[in-house]
Amino acid sequence: MYFAALLARTEDGWEASDTELDDVETLSDLTDLAREASVDEDTVLVYIEQEDAWFGVVRVDGEEDPRIYVSDASAAARSSYGEILLTDEMLGREPGAEDEIAALEELVDLDGTEDGEPERPAPAADTDDDAPDPDAVPAGPIGELGVLADLGMSEKELLTLQTDALAEIAEAVGAAEVLESVR
Repeated sequence: MYFAALLARTEDGWEASDTELDDVETLSDLTDLAREASVDEDTVLVYIEQEDAWFGVVRVDGEEDPRIYVSDASAAARSSYGEILLTDEMLGREPGAEDEIAALEELVDLDGTEDGEPERPAPAADTDDDAPDPDAVPAGPIGELGVLADLGMSEKELLTLQTDALAEIAEAVGAAEVLESVR
């Protein structure tokens, strides 16, 4: 079960709305959704949570690149909405590497067998147990810890959020009352 909300800063304070993410497939889609909610290119916070497993905050300020924080990357990686937030850059991967590998696998028979020939067992590889898996997603928080610092929530406070993180974030940025109206 997911919950998503938009908090848009205006001259008169914050406006809150819950939002459906059914049409959101990429970070770009999510950023566009936030920009549509923006008044005069002010700050918009997109909050997504999956029950108590993980939450993410995406901050969009005008036309700047989105700034992202995810509370538990490994939990988010198992979620379709979490995957949207976990960019290659955040994970330290070559941008688009997964797409290139998938495209090559479709074009080339990578197992080295002819059509109709039984698959040969893969040769035993020398493994280095100390070598990190380049596709591994780290456990724990990832992203920009200072994403809310200028709005009233320090890095330390963000890292210690557990249950009902959205309420605490809304309280820190001064949007608690408007958030309650959409929850």
